[in-house]
Parts: sequence; structure tokens; C-alpha cells
Amino acid sequence: MLRSFIPVAITIAFALGGCAERRVDLPHGSEAYATFPAAGGNTQRKAYRIGPLDVLNVTVFQEPDLTVPQAQVDASGNMLFPLIGDVRAQGKTTRELSREIALRLGAKYIVNPQVTVAVTSSVSQRVTVEGSVTEPGVYEITGSSTLLEALARAKSPTRTASTSQVVVFRNIEGQRTGAVFNIDDIRAGRAQDPEILGGDVIIVGFSSVKGAFRDVLAAAPLLNIFIRY
Repeated sequence: MLRSFIPVAITIAFALGGCAERRVDLPHGSEAYATFPAAGGNTQRKAYRIGPLDVLNVTVFQEPDLTVPQAQVDASGNMLFPLIGDVRAQGKTTRELSREIALRLGAKYIVNPQVTVAVTSSVSQRVTVEGSVTEPGVYEITGSSTLLEALARAKSPTRTASTSQVVVFRNIEGQRTGAVFNIDDIRAGRAQDPEILGGDVIIVGFSSVKGAFRDVLAAAPLLNIFIRY
């Protein structure tokens, strides 16, 4: 009698798991790619814009006293620079910031200054991967990445992950926006791999079906003990 209970338990587990699955109320399919374009597509990649707490290397040609190898942007988005004081860095590209520093130095202190700015460490160039992945955490990326690359950094989804319910969140013009992707389709080439940018948050859903099946398999040895005796 107990032996016949095992397939029944598995069936019930799948039935209950299926009832617990919920569709995330966010854009799916083509609607998701309208907000989160595929990597390597025809869309032109935007230049990186400096964010709070980024660390910059500012070099003024032939002016070693004005060269700052570790200039940190503060939490409010400003950077303190010799002679000219606070400079607004947040939201600017390195080229735009170089131009502004050169203009302010040239206005009072140096004739035709040559300024270059490079980002050496960027808080804004990090992605957060949470949910049903092997190693959730915050990971640094260089430039842009893809969804599969970001998940690989987190050692891929777990066995109980809902691979059709992978949500990406992004702040676009001050508004939090999200979309759902199916990584099985992406891996199989049925869908494109969306581009992931610094600041994105990726959440991999939990599959209650897979979780229930895992629990039944874990209990199977205990059931076998009762069957023998």
C-alpha cells in the first residue's frame, strides 16, 4: 500500500505546485524586448554616464599637480577638483566631464589645458542577481553585458528555478521598469539575449513544481524504509 503511495505523492506534488505558479504581471515576449533590447542589435549603445561613488582618473597633460588618479564622486554626484572646487560629475560622460574641467581650468588658470577622464571603478557598473541562482550577489560588469552572461556570473539558475520567469528591473528616466524573459528560449535560440546594463536587477523565480518534485525525491528514501518493514 505504501509503495503505491509514492507515484500518488508525486502526482499531488505536481498538481499543488502547478496551482501555486503565478504569472508575473510584467511585459513578456516582444513587449519585453521593446524596453530591454537584445545585445548586439541595431540599437546604438549609449556612452557610459558617471554615477555617484564612481572613482575617476583625471589627468591634466603636463600638469602633475592637477592630475588626480583616484578622484571619487560623492554620494550627491559631485567631485572635488584642485583649483576649481566642486564639479558636477553625475550624469556626464567622461568626454563631457573632461571638457567641463578643461573649460573651468582654462578660464582662470591654464592656457589650453588638455584633460582626460577615465572611470577606474564604478558602482553604477554592477548588476544584482537574486532569487533561484546558485550564488546570488552583486557582480561587476564592464560596459554592457547580456542576461545569460549575468546569470553565469551567479553560477546559473538552480534546479528549482523557474527559467521562464526571469525578471529584469531597470531605472529608466527615474522610473523603475521591469520585464520577464524565458532563458530556455534564449538558450535554444528561439529568443534573443537581452542587453544588461549597470544598475540592473535580475531576479530568477522559484518553480514550485520543481521544488515539490525535489521534496518528494528527498523523502523517497524514508518511504522505502517503511516499505521494507
